[in-house]
Amino acid sequence: MDSIKDQLAKLMDSRKVSDMFSQIMKKDVMSDPDVREFLFEHKEALSKEAIERSASELYEFVSEKKKVQNRSDSLAPGYEPKLILNNHRIDVTYVPTRELLSRQKEVKIKNRIKSLYMPKDLKNARLEDFEATRKRQAAFEKAITFIDDYLESPRSYHKGLYLQGPFGVGKTFLLGAVAHELSQHGHSTTLVHFPTFTVEMKNAIGNNTTEDKMEKLKRAKILMIDDIGADSMSSWIRDDVLGVILQFRMQEELPTFFTSNFSMDQLEKEHLSVTQRGEREPLKAKRIMERIRFLSEEVEMSGDNRRQNKS
Repeated sequence: MDSIKDQLAKLMDSRKVSDMFSQIMKKDVMSDPDVREFLFEHKEALSKEAIERSASELYEFVSEKKKVQNRSDSLAPGYEPKLILNNHRIDVTYVPTRELLSRQKEVKIKNRIKSLYMPKDLKNARLEDFEATRKRQAAFEKAITFIDDYLESPRSYHKGLYLQGPFGVGKTFLLGAVAHELSQHGHSTTLVHFPTFTVEMKNAIGNNTTEDKMEKLKRAKILMIDDIGADSMSSWIRDDVLGVILQFRMQEELPTFFTSNFSMDQLEKEHLSVTQRGEREPLKAKRIMERIRFLSEEVEMSGDNRRQNKS
């Protein structure tokens, strides 16, 4: 058993703790602006006794709020405390911080951008980061026009853009920026690096998944085909893959974008007309180009190679 001396010492310690807590309550808790505002708003519903019984909740609110503000380890990371009235008593609940809500919103936006074989950081492309120099201004303005028109009437048919020009002038970046802007308004976009897609299609023959891969592109709400013409194309890829995808999108009037180092005329005559075997098939190339021209408007981009400038 504890001696009387030990019991008195414990009692004195408890009183000291109680006095310290009272001082903290007066100095830090009851002077907190959010606490004062809450008590004022609910003064009719809260008695003095109820406030006193809620001292620990008020203390938790103020201490956790400070942790969130100081970015130190809080009780619920990503959440901040909020005072609520619960059966004539004060309670603490936790709600997402603005920072967490902003991150969650950005995740949702990025999830609307379906990227197939594209650089990971393309989802971070923003229109405000696009340098609209004189040689890139027309493409930028037409991209803005498409966004405005599409947002105003998403069920109507809107031609995409065929961005053509040399390496590194920002064609792919502009597509990514358009996709991000559309995703902020709830619209999904699919971007695909076409040369890699063709390799995947050839590999998919063995496991019978070619149809599934094509369906994703055929039915994409907005499709952006990157780097068309970069690699030689077999007649099967040209006619039974690309041709089928574009035919479906043309019939359904689904917005479709392209980037290429070739102009439309060059793509037809120098790329699509010649098979991997060296055979010339101008009529089949013309059919593909009719679909591309129906789906998109050609816009030239030029200027410095920004990829080289970054390295």
